[in-house]
Amino acid sequence: MIAPPTLDDVTVRHSLLAALVATIWGFNFVVIDWGMDGVPPLLFLAIRFTAVIFPAVFLVRRPDAPWRTILAIGAFMSLGQFGLLYVSMHVGMPPGLAALVLQAQVIFTIAIAAGWLKEVPTAPQIAGVLLGSAGLAVVAAGRGGHVTVLALVLCLSAALSWGVGNVLSRSAGIAGGLSLTVWSALVVPLPLFALSLLLDGPAAVGSALAGFGWDSAISTLYTAVLASLVGYGIFNSLLARYPSSAVVPWILLAPVVAMASAWWLLDQRPNLAETAGGAMLLAGVLVALRPQAQARPKIRSASVESAASSSSAGGRGSSNIQS
Repeated sequence: MIAPPTLDDVTVRHSLLAALVATIWGFNFVVIDWGMDGVPPLLFLAIRFTAVIFPAVFLVRRPDAPWRTILAIGAFMSLGQFGLLYVSMHVGMPPGLAALVLQAQVIFTIAIAAGWLKEVPTAPQIAGVLLGSAGLAVVAAGRGGHVTVLALVLCLSAALSWGVGNVLSRSAGIAGGLSLTVWSALVVPLPLFALSLLLDGPAAVGSALAGFGWDSAISTLYTAVLASLVGYGIFNSLLARYPSSAVVPWILLAPVVAMASAWWLLDQRPNLAETAGGAMLLAGVLVALRPQAQARPKIRSASVESAASSSSAGGRGSSNIQS
């Protein structure tokens, strides 16, 4: 008989999936910067989510959840987050700094989940988030540049919207992360297209659509298929399975990947503050996730001891052991 996977095996697999999502999302900023040349950002985003929806909406069943829940998740996690983020970038927020400020969603998510879902984080998880947030502050302070208050507020609002979307996704408990990603995206393209017409003008939108090149097409495929369908499909599935405080700290790795990929592909070398802040981010993730690796073996050990005690008392209770 083949033994079923242990709880530790599942934990490792899901941890690797969370790290994969952070990697995809971190590299996403370089891909967006490359493909958005000559295309208004909100129009580019509308095209991205159109590619997320079609043809997947005809192939993936609708999540088993009320329409109001599905659309609310899409409104906060996709429309609100990316709409505010791209407007922030439109009014002056540099892409690299945006990737860092957006990670305030970790703090927002854990705080909202604690108040709304009563998922109170442990002391190590709080310490890890604070350490990671301090790393973000170090990196942001070391980047310099002139960023308007409006751009910063819009980017923080995008992070808040993402945090609300995370908690909505967690509370819905929808197991099919891919189906939720696809169907919740229905709320995104039309508002973004209308906003692009308003901010950029019909002439700019028409010109961008007429000159939509292969680089923009490849970038759209990456952002739609990998960043949205694969990334959010995995992310929403993990949120349905684990507490928010156990999932979202992994996304603190995304800015580290963003800086590394910008260094590798764009020759944008990180300075001392960026390097130190990135190391703090990584340390914060490790600290925040450490309790999971320690608490679960104790639970399993307690089950084994309970089973042994029951066996010695008369052989009853061994069938209650769960892996």
